[in-house]
Amino acid sequence: MLWARDPVRVTVGDPAVTVTGDLTAVAAPVVVLAVPAVAIVEVVRAALPHLLDDAILVNAAKGLDPDTGDTLDRALAAVTAARPVAVLSGPSFAAEVARGEPTAVTVAAIDPNVAARVVDVLAGPTFRLYTTTDVIGVEIAGALKNVLAIACGIAAGLGFGANARAALITRGLAELGRLVLAEGGRRETVMGLAGLGDVVLTCTSDQSRNFAFGRRLGEGASIEAARTASRGVIEGATSAAPMVARADRLGVELPIAAAVDRVLSHGADLGHEVAALLARPPRGDEAT
Repeated sequence: MLWARDPVRVTVGDPAVTVTGDLTAVAAPVVVLAVPAVAIVEVVRAALPHLLDDAILVNAAKGLDPDTGDTLDRALAAVTAARPVAVLSGPSFAAEVARGEPTAVTVAAIDPNVAARVVDVLAGPTFRLYTTTDVIGVEIAGALKNVLAIACGIAAGLGFGANARAALITRGLAELGRLVLAEGGRRETVMGLAGLGDVVLTCTSDQSRNFAFGRRLGEGASIEAARTASRGVIEGATSAAPMVARADRLGVELPIAAAVDRVLSHGADLGHEVAALLARPPRGDEAT
């Protein structure tokens, strides 16, 4: 069953599936929340009375709660009435998953049995799932990689080549590592599917809404025009400011993410931000 805001008819394989805005009791052991981060708490509140008491809620959004700046697992914990929550994240463009192309992602849950149950339900011949208990690491990686994708898109729009993109990805991954560790996450998460895998995917393809949004900014479009031209919600644009605020509270430097935030929230000049990043004091390449 698919639940959408408005009733529509879509084809998902064979036969067609009814997508309804009228949700009655849903006897589903696993419920996937595939809505933007800004709407996820609202949607869960509306759906909760109709779900099984022990249904596992799987968050597929990548961002932060817009009201609190908290990770989505913690925002959901406040409204889910003790139902188990898992996080689905990793390098996965939806269109490729729908076409049955090989994809590997991560399922994070504090309880390994919860993650194992999600794998049992969702895994398929071309959809491989790995598990972890590092929920905070996966959440932070999923939110920050979208901000980094905007930075890489801006660089592409400004006409910079592969060298600049490789530098942004590598140093962006260092920022991701610093923040994940400061939040209590694990280094292996940074180098796994939810970290390195998703950063590489979203920072290198126009299929990424965040990368395409950044490219339009780099090409000279206004923020509003770039947003209007996008196919959906730009999660990195709403995550940048709260992500930088989280890092500031922890004393963690995020130069690339902070530059994106200054562009989006404070109207900073793109050329000035690029020059400022290049002018940062040199440091050891191994520094994370």
